[in-house]
Amino acid sequence: MQEDPRAVTEIHENAELDRARDGLQGDCASCFGLCCVALPFSASADFAVNKPAGKACSSLQADFRCGIHTRLRQQGFPGCTVYDCFGAGQKVSQLTFGGQDWRQAPGTAQQMFDVFPIVRQLHELLWYLTEALTLLQARPIHGDIRLVLDETERLTRLDPETLRELDVAAHRQTVNALLLRTSELVRAGTRRKKQDRRGADLIGAKLKGADLRGANLRGAYLIAADLTGADLRFADLIGADLRDADLSGADLTDSIFLTQPQLNSAKGDAGTKVPRSLNRPTQWSR
Repeated sequence: MQEDPRAVTEIHENAELDRARDGLQGDCASCFGLCCVALPFSASADFAVNKPAGKACSSLQADFRCGIHTRLRQQGFPGCTVYDCFGAGQKVSQLTFGGQDWRQAPGTAQQMFDVFPIVRQLHELLWYLTEALTLLQARPIHGDIRLVLDETERLTRLDPETLRELDVAAHRQTVNALLLRTSELVRAGTRRKKQDRRGADLIGAKLKGADLRGANLRGAYLIAADLTGADLRFADLIGADLRDADLSGADLTDSIFLTQPQLNSAKGDAGTKVPRSLNRPTQWSR
């Protein structure tokens, strides 16, 4: 029996996209602890102390590993447990700066710290664009998406000085236009009344068992919302704030543009269904 060429092509494309997503996950062993140095944080519920940008966290070890990694929440640093660089750390460390760390070359330290958050933004866009290419409903615009994805990847490989001058906001607007179109195509397939809650204040909202299939929740504030048992399939969750939202028993399998940091910041349990591309947070099983 002869194989369907289209099916074979789709299998190869999916394998390629899976590999691409693997490269958009943080590899701390290949990074120079950039998130622990370049980024600032303030004493709050997320961080136990203040730390300015460019200063190494006191828990950063000589091998660029975190000395309290397994005890971050207990030590007052839950903010660290929900952070994800989308693979920008290893790219800046190993590609942009050729494997030379900021301790070996202190003259490049500030340049490296400036570049890291820029590449991190670009890698987040790559995550969304890569996901868009996996969505069959968006096939009519896959060609446009791939062009912008390739351009975004090219930008991540620029030299440090060019990266520092890059207008990421302008590029984000170009990407966002495609992501909006992708969202519309995917959510149109739900064939139900549209729920537009983009940017809505849903802090602490009682949404237990809510039918939110195909809802537009882009940028919605869902902090501490009760979403237990909610149906979030095909909901657009890009930029939604899910800190302490209760997702126990919720179905997020076909939600779109959900990221690992969002999941990590929420509450869930063994009954929470998550997208195949994401990992169930370890704290959900405790």
